[in-house]
Amino acid sequence: MTNLKLGSNFPIYSYKYSKEIHRVWRQETLLEKTNNRVVIGKMKTKVIESSGRNWMTHEPSVGFFFNDKFFNIMAMIRKDGIYYYCNIASPASIDEEGLKYIDFDLDVSVNPNFEYKILDRQEFLYHAKKFNYPKPLIKVLEHHLKELITMIDLRLEPFNHDYVMHFFKQLKHYT
Repeated sequence: MTNLKLGSNFPIYSYKYSKEIHRVWRQETLLEKTNNRVVIGKMKTKVIESSGRNWMTHEPSVGFFFNDKFFNIMAMIRKDGIYYYCNIASPASIDEEGLKYIDFDLDVSVNPNFEYKILDRQEFLYHAKKFNYPKPLIKVLEHHLKELITMIDLRLEPFNHDYVMHFFKQLKHYT
């Protein structure tokens, strides 16, 4: 899995801090892999929730996963524009099973005009207490939330619609 080639398909595994599986996306396509980032895409894929519930994604998306940042970013291509959903999460890693990260519940939703909302703060606080997140980890997560918001405000990549569309065209080539 660590020697993936562009166009390869693989799953993504999201975990909770307790190491319990949270969600699995069955098939993603590798669009770019650098020393610190993996870019994936999907037209549609099956998602399996920890509860066992299954559903299909409805729109194509391009995802950006970093090995040095505590967030990942999904750009969803819809008829009325590109929407971004950002997870405050552990840096991503790839092993023989697929791409993996820990989801810390705190999310940011961004509309096509780059207006954003911070979501699920109560869920984050609940899990921070339930799973006893160390204080240094909470500080790191808050720092990366601020970094993410700065990226949105300054329209830094991947918060650039042309940049996302470049990868979307690549995705269409592989599917």
